[in-house]
Amino acid sequence: MKVAIMATGGVGGYFGARLAAAGQEVHFIARGAHLAALRANGLRLKSANGDLHLQSVSATDNPATVGAVDIVIFAVKQYDSETAARAIKPLIGPSTGVISLQNGMDRQDPLRAILGRDHVMGGVAYITAAEVTSPGVIAHVGPLARIIFGELDGGVCPRGEGFLAACKGAGIDAVLSTNIAKEMWAKFALLSAFSGVSSVLRKPIGAILGDPDTRKLLTEAIAETVAVAKASGADLGGDFLGRQVGLLDKMLPETKSSMLIDLEHRRRLELAWLSGAVARFGDEADVPTPTHHFIYAALKLDANGQSG
Repeated sequence: MKVAIMATGGVGGYFGARLAAAGQEVHFIARGAHLAALRANGLRLKSANGDLHLQSVSATDNPATVGAVDIVIFAVKQYDSETAARAIKPLIGPSTGVISLQNGMDRQDPLRAILGRDHVMGGVAYITAAEVTSPGVIAHVGPLARIIFGELDGGVCPRGEGFLAACKGAGIDAVLSTNIAKEMWAKFALLSAFSGVSSVLRKPIGAILGDPDTRKLLTEAIAETVAVAKASGADLGGDFLGRQVGLLDKMLPETKSSMLIDLEHRRRLELAWLSGAVARFGDEADVPTPTHHFIYAALKLDANGQSG
């Protein structure tokens, strides 16, 4: 299967590396020093699931040189969505699927407007602290690395079945869902809460869950997004909160959210698409979201990174 990774950050790089190691045709889209390192030394993956060194990879900053692909893993920050979507138009063939693994719940419409409605698929990734630690090197902390994807209309198409087979062949924990909207809300409920609370507190998951007051803050943040999801038509079930907290309890204590990592490096934050979006959705649906309103206000002045 021909797959393009847009772009080769922690998430896209991890799954792309596993697919390439299993013999799939993978093209990594990158830029700058990271691209130079990929071309010169290949891609190194350091992971609890097994290290890899792909000594030779297809890497470019010009998607037009790749041509049409079967699947695009679209894993860029939300603030880069429209620019990145326009850049990958040369990758789109008649049946190409673009699986968005981005954070947030309002990501599909901009992609559909640029790439075409039929090409955009939904997806979520559960992966602990995957990041580019130096040019050409991706580190992944802990064993969790799961991808769930599917057609936004709930159907099953050959492209999804083909990609599932490719993932399974690469040893990737993958699920082809017929209700990807619900899966996206489930991930969003967990992610928006963990990202916001960890960033406000500047602490990893172990410290947050180890204190009763901060543990309560985290569970309240999850509960608010669950209520917003229900108002939007996605009932995540009465046991959802308990199950999600149980999942967090199993994480390595040192696990940080990607937004906290961005904050520590003074990079731009996806705040507006996480806690900011929960607060906005809640206001629109008349669902109280005081925790996310607080998180948004507390982090707003840091949201633009070094330029803020």
